[in-house]
Amino acid sequence: ETDSLVGKTVETSSGLKYLILQIGEGSSPVEQSQVRVHYRGRLEDGTEFDSSYKRGQPATFPVNGVIRGWTEALMLMKPGDKWELTIPPELGYGARAVGNVIPPNSTLIFEVELLEIL
Repeated sequence: ETDSLVGKTVETSSGLKYLILQIGEGSSPVEQSQVRVHYRGRLEDGTEFDSSYKRGQPATFPVNGVIRGWTEALMLMKPGDKWELTIPPELGYGARAVGNVIPPNSTLIFEVELLEIL
C-alpha cells in the first residue's frame, strides 16, 4: 500500500512540496534530532549548487538547524525515505542571496535521502 505513494507529490499548508521517490520505515525525527542525510540541491533552472553525493559523504546536522523547508520535510520523513523537495523562497533563504550561488527569492529543489536519525 505504501508503494502507491511513490511518485506522488504532496503540498503542505506552508507551501512546501515534496515528491516521494522512495519509502523508508520507522519513526520520523523531531526538531531536536540529529540526522544524517544525502542530498543534492539545485535552482529551478537546474543549476546544482550543493551535493553531499559529490563530496562522497553524507551530511549530519540538527533538524532545527537548517532552512524551514528542510526542517518541515525532515519531521515528516522516515529513515530510508528519499524525497524531492520544492522549497519556496519563504521556506528557504527568502530575499537573501547565498554567496554568488543562490540568488535572492529563489525556489530551491532538493533531493533528500534520510539515512538515519542519530
